[in-house]
Amino acid sequence: QVVESGGGLVQPGGSLRLSCKVLGLTLDYYAIAWFRQAPGKERERVATTVRDGDTRYADSAKGRFTISRDNARNTVYLQMNSLKPEDTAVYYCNFRDYWGQGTQVTVSS
Repeated sequence: QVVESGGGLVQPGGSLRLSCKVLGLTLDYYAIAWFRQAPGKERERVATTVRDGDTRYADSAKGRFTISRDNARNTVYLQMNSLKPEDTAVYYCNFRDYWGQGTQVTVSS
């Protein structure tokens, strides 16, 4: 099971940190990714962390978002800074074949 948290309403330019807790499995040796889906749009990959610590970002996230993992806590984080209204979406965590229920991020003044 994958459980996301940390979403909310934030003003443009603000920050949020999302958490993805993996239950019943261990993170070690597997990649894990954050996706997002805005209304009327396809789900898109935002950031990925792989087992050797390598990270990859969508162009829209580079320089503003940081993905990190804490294997001891079975948790992956997405630190989002300088948020823009176009970042508004439901953010999902994906681990192997598992998806969380999503957490809503709304960027609005």
